[in-house]
Amino acid sequence: MLEALLFLPLGAGLIMLLVGNAAFCRGLLPLTALGHVTLSLLTVARVARGEQPCALGGLLAPDALGALFLALASLLFLAASIYAVGYLREEENLEERTCIQDGRPFTNAPERRFTACLCFFLAAMSLVTTTPHLGALWVGIEATTLSSAPLIYFHRHRHSLEATWKYLIICSVGIALALLGNILLSVAFYAPDGSGIPAGDMDQVGWFIRHAHTAAQPWLKAAFIFLLVGYGTKMGLAPLHNWLPDAHSQAPSLVSALLSGALLNCALLGILRGHQIMLAADLGDFSGGLLVFFGLLSLITAAIFIVGQGHYKRLLAYSSVEHMGILALGAGLGGLAAQGALLHAVCHSLTKCMLFLLAGNILARYHTFSSYDIRGLRWTMPVTGALWTAGFLAVAGSPPFGIFVSEFLILKGMLAQDSYGVAAAYLTALAVIFVGMSVAVLRMVQGNRPPDLPRSRHETLLSVLPPLALCLAVLTLGLWVPDRLWHFLQRGAALIDG
Repeated sequence: MLEALLFLPLGAGLIMLLVGNAAFCRGLLPLTALGHVTLSLLTVARVARGEQPCALGGLLAPDALGALFLALASLLFLAASIYAVGYLREEENLEERTCIQDGRPFTNAPERRFTACLCFFLAAMSLVTTTPHLGALWVGIEATTLSSAPLIYFHRHRHSLEATWKYLIICSVGIALALLGNILLSVAFYAPDGSGIPAGDMDQVGWFIRHAHTAAQPWLKAAFIFLLVGYGTKMGLAPLHNWLPDAHSQAPSLVSALLSGALLNCALLGILRGHQIMLAADLGDFSGGLLVFFGLLSLITAAIFIVGQGHYKRLLAYSSVEHMGILALGAGLGGLAAQGALLHAVCHSLTKCMLFLLAGNILARYHTFSSYDIRGLRWTMPVTGALWTAGFLAVAGSPPFGIFVSEFLILKGMLAQDSYGVAAAYLTALAVIFVGMSVAVLRMVQGNRPPDLPRSRHETLLSVLPPLALCLAVLTLGLWVPDRLWHFLQRGAALIDG
């Protein structure tokens, strides 16, 4: 079954490339997503029961932490694939395409290539979340870069090309640094007498954890720094986040939803694997301190750039920087904050995917990236406007949505450890971000319908159903966290809590 998590999307992508029919590709995409969700939830159920599923000679063997991110990526892909059916149909029917920023005409990439790369992207994320091998995890994260770059360049104009190259170059440099981290990790366990890492256990996280007490600590610290900087670049931690606003603003909204909701979690998982090894080597204070530092820096950076931000897709991108900082902060503190961080990962992924899909609806209706040019969203697009407001309240941490619960748990974890200075900086940044986002979002929702905006047909079901389902999920997690989910989050948090 674990093999199918990789080969199902890979096979579907190859079929799309070979067949090439647009309608066929659009139909196969959600079917592939549905099959992957089924396999992912079955895998989660097995891990939750205490089983240790294994496949391909141990290459695939997910634990609670990986299974959680696997399920998230799969569910978000299902939502994005349903949205993609209507989105791609609308793109196919457009007679003329002009760049919103400079008015120049452009063309789209072939649809079969776009849908195939979506499937390859899902396969790469599946490898990252199910493998216990740091080498295979590195390969998987590199594969996510190569498969998602064509997705960002779906609209072939100058601005998306620039964003794609920026994404490729910055993330490739980060991935190269992460590879150096893997090499330094092996050096830390090198033994001149030949008693180092057995060939069969090469790069296994479990082996590193069991033998962490034998590692050379200076090399181990250097390895974690490279892993943090390398994967932190892909995760969007400040000041390594420069690719993120450009890529999110130029990619199709369903791609932005997957980049923010699923891909960033994969990079976080790479950092957490290194943190697990550091904890086992009694170096948790070192790695945790770095995570807290970069977490606070990301929060402060996001607060600075969100205030006065007029580009609403870039606003959501900087919000992702904020929430990645919160995740790093919770993981670095450990304890209750680590449990809150995993709940936060779930809620943030669902919320940010919802918001980017809604941003796609708004962009298709208003043909502008500027929140200053959008008025009367509640009148022109009532369902999207209501969900956009709810999504803002959710992502800003307002009750009764799930992010409020997770942020409160992280705060409670800070206070339990007497980290009052960190808590003060955390609350201040959240308050500034709330005010900065509210100005832009409420300006878009309120006001009268623009007189020069042509009337259009009602919002389609495929454009509002996926974000509505995600909104209901985040609302449910704010009112009630199922016991099974909470126990599973506790199991995952135990892996990064020493």
